[in-house]
Amino acid sequence: MITLHGFGPLFGLPEASPYVTKTEVQLKLLGLPYRKEPARLDQSPKGQVPFIDDGGARIADSHFIREHLERKHGKDLDAGLDPRQRAEAWAIERMLENHFAATSGYARWLIPENFAKGPAHFVDGAPEELRPKLREELLARVRETYRALGVARHSDEEVVELGARSLNALSVLLGDRPYLFGGRPAGVDATAFAVLAGILTPFFDSPLRRRAEGFANLVAYTARLMREFYPDHPWEAPRPARPGA
Repeated sequence: MITLHGFGPLFGLPEASPYVTKTEVQLKLLGLPYRKEPARLDQSPKGQVPFIDDGGARIADSHFIREHLERKHGKDLDAGLDPRQRAEAWAIERMLENHFAATSGYARWLIPENFAKGPAHFVDGAPEELRPKLREELLARVRETYRALGVARHSDEEVVELGARSLNALSVLLGDRPYLFGGRPAGVDATAFAVLAGILTPFFDSPLRRRAEGFANLVAYTARLMREFYPDHPWEAPRPARPGA
């Protein structure tokens, strides 16, 4: 049995981490049985989530987990895609994980109200007198990470515009199809669903979330995939705020 290590339900989501969500949805798409356990980062080969334990082999990082599972089980999440579509799927995934995820993570971590109600509680297991310092250190590390990525060097308004541009691109690519490449999901749909759910959760308010709500096809896509992959998780699709283009 495969063990998936993640954070679990949090922030109005079935899984707090979009990268764990991606891997969990891909496990479901592959039809592989698994169980889920809370992650201890010191047990991860790369000090990050997701990571899996598969018969004693520990693999970290959602991309390499997918490669391992497809290779071991002789499955292909992109079966049916031609070479150009496979290239497009990779480009979409990189846009979402290497660009959009930074702008949506900025909304979760670097908007003070969102940090206070969300990630600040990651240290709640520590003694109460240590929590303020631990929160400061956690926020400082994350802020430095986003600065190294470049996103924290921009104004709040610029970050929103960057994120909205990726949302607009994804909306155009999806169009009126049920999945990004037609009538059946590909591996990249797991990524798209994960990052969209992360920004659309009503738990966090942000200008970028309100922009995301303006893309009716992305809102409907997220709600549809939530019903498909997490049918027991309560999810109310937001009403589109305004045209997103």
